[in-house]
Amino acid sequence: MEILTWQARTKKKLTLVQLEALTGISKTTLNDIENGKTSPTLRQLYAIATALDCNVSDLYDCDRK
Repeated sequence: MEILTWQARTKKKLTLVQLEALTGISKTTLNDIENGKTSPTLRQLYAIATALDCNVSDLYDCDRK
């Protein structure tokens, strides 16, 4: 599964600091998610999707989507 939060965030022209303010998720955690160092929880994906005004399913790519 590929996490697409970086693509969605940059499409909306938001910085990590701005997304942190909108989601309550630390900039470090967001960066780790974007770089594949950690997997986001469903709660985090929902918060990111809400902040970016997109669907949770837009934030990942998977064969079984």
